Amino acid sequence: MTQPPETALQNFELSLGGQLRMMGKAFWNAPVRNRVLVLISALLIIIFATTYATYRLNEWNGPFYDALERRDMPEFLNQLVVFGIIAFSLTLLNVVQQWLNQITAMRMREGLARDLADVWLKPGRALKLGGAGAIASNPDQRLHEDTRILAENTTALAIGLVNSTILLASFIGVLWAISSDFAFHFGSRTISIPGYMVWTTILYALLGSVLSNVVGNLLPRLNAERYAREADLRAALVRANENLKPITLARGEASERVRVDFAIEGVLGMLRKLAWALANLTWVSAGFGWLALVAPIIIASPMYFSGELSFGGLMMAVGAFNQVNQALRWYVVNFSVIADWRATLNRVSSFRHALLTMDTQAGEGGVIAYREAHQGEGISVCGVTVYGAPEQGEAGHGVRVVEGDCAIKPGERVMINGDPGADRHLFFQALAGIWPWGRGEIALPPAGRMILMPQDGYLPTATLREVMTYPDGLSDIDDKALTEALEKVGLDRLVHRLDEVERWDRLLDKDEEASLSIANAVLRKPDWLIMDDVLEGLEPETQERLLGVLSRLEGLTLIYIGRSEEFRKKFAPRLFHLSPLHAHAEKKKEEA
Repeated sequence: MTQPPETALQNFELSLGGQLRMMGKAFWNAPVRNRVLVLISALLIIIFATTYATYRLNEWNGPFYDALERRDMPEFLNQLVVFGIIAFSLTLLNVVQQWLNQITAMRMREGLARDLADVWLKPGRALKLGGAGAIASNPDQRLHEDTRILAENTTALAIGLVNSTILLASFIGVLWAISSDFAFHFGSRTISIPGYMVWTTILYALLGSVLSNVVGNLLPRLNAERYAREADLRAALVRANENLKPITLARGEASERVRVDFAIEGVLGMLRKLAWALANLTWVSAGFGWLALVAPIIIASPMYFSGELSFGGLMMAVGAFNQVNQALRWYVVNFSVIADWRATLNRVSSFRHALLTMDTQAGEGGVIAYREAHQGEGISVCGVTVYGAPEQGEAGHGVRVVEGDCAIKPGERVMINGDPGADRHLFFQALAGIWPWGRGEIALPPAGRMILMPQDGYLPTATLREVMTYPDGLSDIDDKALTEALEKVGLDRLVHRLDEVERWDRLLDKDEEASLSIANAVLRKPDWLIMDDVLEGLEPETQERLLGVLSRLEGLTLIYIGRSEEFRKKFAPRLFHLSPLHAHAEKKKEEA
């Protein structure tokens, strides 16, 4: 497909708010929405129950450590029983929460993947996206790996944030109560700081968050680049695997190894940068994590040494500090995950935005107007000019129809070729409605009555029966009709393989692939068949046999775009000519 130059590319990236709105709307309209909402409700119940059990465990610290301090064995044993009940409850809640986490992530991925696949495979969209530049590279990465990471990280981060918020609300009151009346004594002076443990905990967590943001600010961009390089590597490997035969025959293994090595080096280069960025971030996250072992004791020590706290009270203060600090440090602990989430959110949302933008075709050169032909009108391409890129006009790359009388009536045989330099494939794409940039009007019959046959067809990995009736299946076609169609096009050897699943594009040669495409047309019985240079490069015997099959199809209007002496001899078609735009522009300049 012809692509516009890089200068014409749109920026499909959205702001963070735009990304969240787009993906939020996609989720709300997804079939899995209600199931995910039920799972979220169940998770909230489990999180509240876990927080309550954690709160009770923190309260248990007081009497347990006080019993140790008093050397009270009966109370010590009693508190161990209480601990066993709380610990079992927390373990059960953790197991249930983990299961709900995984199922929620799975449903989120289901919704994301299905939504993106539906948006991608809307008629015409995916092919039009090919003209949008880098955003169209490796869509499989965005549909597969990016949706997986985005779904898993969204679930984990959302649950973690909710859990931390509830913990913070529950335990900040404990810290406030412990230090509400504490005052520092400096000689004759007394300084009272109500809830000073709350403020020191907030300051501790805030310092860690700020340092993490400063040290790790490159991570979102580095992660996005890493996923792009991973996609390039996979594409290089798949392309080499798909073309092993021609590569081997050309002795091209060394050349392909250079390309694969280059893609591997791209991935490794990004991983090296990520390793340094994560190592730098670890200075902050690990440092603050180890410091948290003694920080609460240091902060609470003035109250303990002044006699305002018992040993059990000190342990309660330490437990509450750790819970509040854990909640407040959620951003620090999850910074690298948030960076990963931001990267995949950007890739998925920008890809989805680009696909949706394909529906609002626009360009500086304008677009072709399409309409459905009236009854008996046929196809009209009068005055149509097709631009090679959205912003190009008469002086750019493209084609125009030379003939003034360019209406094709039902039942006609037409061949459309062109002057040297005329891009006939571009005109075929415009006639098919997948390349709309240009000017003029094209009238087409109902799409269900047309078959558009490209030069390089597509054979799905499926049973031969499905391939022959692609794309709709044709449930009314029996084995007898399939066998007769194969025999007509010279594929008798495949008659007994109707239910075999194969990579038919690898199994068949070019002549056989073209024959299978004609067999598909025989079964579907279209009123209009538009062929894009399908006969080019086929053996003379194959061309003669396929043209003979087409000549026997009743009521068929046949349009061949390309040069074929065999087609001209067989059908004596009406000829149309295409002229390249640059030649047309030069002619107008000479006349002026």
